[in-house]
Formats: sequence, structure tokens, C-alpha cells
Amino acid sequence: MTLAAFTPKVDFLPAGGPGLAYELPPAAPGTLFVRGPNGGMRVAPDAGFTVVFGRCEPEVHVCVGADDRHVSRRQGLIRHDGSRWMLYNTGKRAIRFPDRLVLGGHEAELPAAYAPLFVIGPEREHLLETRIAGRPRAGSPDLHELGTAEPDGALLRDDTERLVLACLARRYLAQEPNPVPLTWAQVAAELNLARPDGKWNARRAQHVVEKVRLRLSRDFAGLREEELPPPIGNALNHNLIVVLLVHAALVPSHLLELEPPR
Repeated sequence: MTLAAFTPKVDFLPAGGPGLAYELPPAAPGTLFVRGPNGGMRVAPDAGFTVVFGRCEPEVHVCVGADDRHVSRRQGLIRHDGSRWMLYNTGKRAIRFPDRLVLGGHEAELPAAYAPLFVIGPEREHLLETRIAGRPRAGSPDLHELGTAEPDGALLRDDTERLVLACLARRYLAQEPNPVPLTWAQVAAELNLARPDGKWNARRAQHVVEKVRLRLSRDFAGLREEELPPPIGNALNHNLIVVLLVHAALVPSHLLELEPPR
């Protein structure tokens, strides 16, 4: 992949930085941003350019899962079909969207906002960030003229929110295969072991989580019931946990806060 093939409507995104959830360089509405651990691409919707992603860095524009042979050398591609951005899974492993799985050989429209996607391996999942630039809301300031957004860790506002969400996400933080959120009863039991004076119950824990989820739903897709097809099951809590993990608001060291006092 050489720069000679690119135009002003197509450009590289450097590695590092806070991710695509908050900061975007100036871009026309509909512009695609896609990024893996080593950087990514910015592509205008009328560029006629197909973004290829996968494990083999010399053969793709966006490398994902470079050290995992379960990820295909060319896992998938993203192109604009004239009205929307479409992802095509050309590999064997499923790609998890915020609301569904896209299996090998299938395609799906990218959400018209920020969306963390995961290539699912048997032992690990590999993040592919995507975001489509939108139009500013009427009467709202231009986002590109605002100051730098708050740090990712500020997604959780206090120790109580972090404690409860870390408990709910215990299996994710422990990097268990195919993790699911704890039940409310399990969360309450764990919190009472870690904080014996807290008088936790399922309803109180659920209230803390729902407050965080509704607050973040203004900025992240997949956190409201009306956005998901039934049956919803654990999807709302799962999507919330993924957002917090992607932005490092939850990290494995937070499990230490769940250790019972000695």
C-alpha cells in the first residue's frame, strides 16, 4: 500500500492518541475514520477508495490482530456504496458490531457514529475503531473549534461508579473467553464482600449502572433499549462495558478494588 495511490480525500491516521470516540480532525460529513492499534485511515465518501483491514500489515491499510494467526491476513474491507459505508467480512472469523455479529462472507452497514468493532478469535478479540463524521446539530458549536475533550477515564465520575462497573465487568477485566456481565445478584454479593459496610443490593447496583449508561448514551450508540432489536438480554450492559474498556475507563487493575478486606 503506497501513498502514491492516495488523494487529498484519503489519508493516514497516526498511531496513538485518545482514539476516535472524542477527537476527529476537520472532515466533511460522511467521512469515514477507521483505526487499529498501529494507526488507520481517513476516507471521504466520494473518494472511491476501499479500505482493507486484517492481520498482514503489508497487504492492508489498517492492521488488526497482527500477532494472532486466527485473524485472516485480509479480514475484511469497507467501501462506500453511494449512500452508506458498508463493511464486508471476507475472513473466517466473526466481527462483532455493537448490536450483532457479522459472520464471514456477510456484510453490514456501519453505524453512522462511533462504533468499536471486534474481530473475534478463540482466545482474544481485536479492536477496530470506526467513526463516520456527522453534521453538527442545529445551534451547536463546531466540534472542531472546541477544546480537547475530557480524558477517557472521566467517563466514570466517581469511585462508586468505577467499583460497581468493575464488578459488573469482572469477567471482561479478567480476560475470560466469551465473557458476559455478572447478574445483579452476583454484583451485589461481590460488592458486599468487597465493601461490607456498603449495604449493597441488586436494585442499588442496577441504579448506578443505569445512570452511567443513560449518561453515556448521548455519545455512544447501542446503550438505549430502542436502539437494539429484541431480545435485548445482556446487550445493554455488554455494550456499556465495551465502551468503558475501549476508552480505558475500566482496566484490569480495577479488579484489585474488589478484593475483600483483610
